[in-house]
Amino acid sequence: MQTLEHDDYLALRADATVLEHDRYGDKVLQLADGSYLKLFRRKRLISSAAWYPYARRFADNALELARRRIPCPGVIGVYRIPSVSRDAVHYRPLAGQTLRHLVRSGADTATLRDQLGRFVARLHEAGIYFRSLHLGNIVLTPAGELGLIDIADLRASRNPIPRHRRLRNLKHLMRDEQDRAWICHADATAFDRAYNNALGQGSAGRA
Repeated sequence: MQTLEHDDYLALRADATVLEHDRYGDKVLQLADGSYLKLFRRKRLISSAAWYPYARRFADNALELARRRIPCPGVIGVYRIPSVSRDAVHYRPLAGQTLRHLVRSGADTATLRDQLGRFVARLHEAGIYFRSLHLGNIVLTPAGELGLIDIADLRASRNPIPRHRRLRNLKHLMRDEQDRAWICHADATAFDRAYNNALGQGSAGRA
């Protein structure tokens, strides 16, 4: 993790566009060259972020996803910025559109639901437990593949994730009312069938 001095930070973010912010300050910047800078603050004095910063987690998770050939952002650098009390990850964004954007724009095809079902099953079989799994964090790339963004809140293990975590993950995928309405269209037959077939089992156990 590289320490970024204040002048270097100001130079990096020169002419940047603020994409996300909250009452504490900027969260995501699009830099002049089109790359992104995501800023993290430590919310508690004593937390796991003290010894394993979220910026570092983001970068490590990108490496794990790349090893599994799952499309994701490409990390350029990981920084500690003492002058603004932030850690940051600098990355190339994953090209494409989020499924949430596509759905809100009118996409309503069983083909896309089928692809989503197979993708989520692939994540689970690959040992990927993404707590923030939802349509806003899943991207359809120009190559027609599905990938993940905003990946700091993710765990990658060597073995497929257990059933109780799969169920929890599927519930989280459907927390948003509009997302759930689209996934569960026509009793979610396309999504469930694809998920089950990809796992080679009889029931996704969706609750």
